[in-house]
Amino acid sequence: MSLSGTSVGIDYHQHSLQVAVMSSDGRLLGNKRLSNDVGDVISYVAKFGSVQSVAIEACTGSANFAHDLRNQSTWEVRLCHPGYVQRMRHNPDKTDKSDGFLLSDLNRVGYLPEVWLAPEETQDLRTMVRYRKLLVEQRKEVKLRIRAILRQHRIKKPSEIRCWWTKGALKWLGKLQALPAHTLWVLRKHLGEHERITTAIGEAETRLSETTTRDMIVRNLKQIKGVGLVGACTIRAEIGTVSRFRTGKQLARFCGVTPRNCSSGERQADAGLIKAGNPGLKTAVIEICNSLVRHNTHWREFALRLSNAGKPYGVVVGAVANRWVRQLYHELKRVEQQPPA
Repeated sequence: MSLSGTSVGIDYHQHSLQVAVMSSDGRLLGNKRLSNDVGDVISYVAKFGSVQSVAIEACTGSANFAHDLRNQSTWEVRLCHPGYVQRMRHNPDKTDKSDGFLLSDLNRVGYLPEVWLAPEETQDLRTMVRYRKLLVEQRKEVKLRIRAILRQHRIKKPSEIRCWWTKGALKWLGKLQALPAHTLWVLRKHLGEHERITTAIGEAETRLSETTTRDMIVRNLKQIKGVGLVGACTIRAEIGTVSRFRTGKQLARFCGVTPRNCSSGERQADAGLIKAGNPGLKTAVIEICNSLVRHNTHWREFALRLSNAGKPYGVVVGAVANRWVRQLYHELKRVEQQPPA
């Protein structure tokens, strides 16, 4: 990294910013509180000469600010890893000025733990994917409340109904009368909430389908047997571009499907999958691999070999997920390198 020009560190807050400017030789040129406005930052920093790069504390709203700052200036804008920001909060001498100074100094010498700044369209897609996931979690809670009422009053579904959540079962629940008055009122409120959330999930999936119609990554993912619209959109939104990873192993670790080693001395043991990684992405990948084990010949044979070796099903699916993501890395990288149509 070239050390010519000033290095800027920004401690981000919703209504204000602490902006520290440091020269290439480590002299503090300015450390001032400004309003949360891109124009004010550009005007203040420009007084100190050319800018090498700008480091911003990663938190809610900072990515949007970084995009605006990058678009309105010619500067290199970088986000500081949130794990490092969390450690800064435990500093006994923590102040906004010290945080800004530290960010600018680490940025100056190239020791800033950086995170990828996703394009605005990727962040927009993430918002929709995570909103749908939130709706699914809300519907799950409603289902649990409905089942709790039915268990409390020992109500069993008719023999012709195989699942509680089919249209026929919901219609039967709507006509149910064998409950106390207040309990029946609560049950129907839950059923109404279930219908509302289900409708909202359908609307979200429609928007996802329309938004990603021309996305080559999503299109290629959906061609894989076992990968549906939601899984493809989740991978696209949470990973963004696979080119930011050097290897398939790095991508697998980001997805949280890397085995966790628990060895000590002569004892060699595994401890399942690592706890790190994107939780929503990890869930989507595991669900996809469950489907691959059932419907894809190659992965079914691989899973069968592990099962015959005595591996539990959870370990088998985790191994499939790790291998599949590493293979997926190379496939998606080839797609990204293709010229746009």
